[in-house]
Amino acid sequence: MKIHLSSVFVDDQAKALRFYTDVLGFVKKADVPLGEDRWLTVVSPEDPDGTELLLEPDGHPAVKPYKAALVEDGIPAASFAVADVPAEFHRLRGLGVRFTQEPLAMGPVTTAVLDDTCGNLIQIAHSE
Repeated sequence: MKIHLSSVFVDDQAKALRFYTDVLGFVKKADVPLGEDRWLTVVSPEDPDGTELLLEPDGHPAVKPYKAALVEDGIPAASFAVADVPAEFHRLRGLGVRFTQEPLAMGPVTTAVLDDTCGNLIQIAHSE
C-alpha cells in the first residue's frame, strides 16, 4: 500500500495552482472541470507519477473553521520534503513568500512553515 493522493483545502483553485506551481515548483497533473470547481492536482516534477496533491475547494461549511483553527494554532496542513530547508526558505522568501516559522533545527530534522496564500500553513522539512 502507498499514498496515492492527499489534499489541501484552498479558498481559490486558480490562485492555489499559481502558488503551488509558479512559486513552490510543483507541476499540474490533473485538471478536470466539475461544475464550478475542478479536480485539480499537482505533483513533484521529481516524481511525476508519485503522490498527487489535490487542491480541493474549501466550500464545505466545516472546512473554513477547521482551516482557521489550524492557522490560529500554527499547525501546518501539510508537510513537504526539501533537500535543504534554509536554502528553500531563502529562495521562497525572495519570491515574497511569508513564513510563520523560520528554519528551525530539531535534532536531525529542520523545518520551516510558510503561508500558502490560500488559507493554509505548509511545513517544509529535511532530515539529516
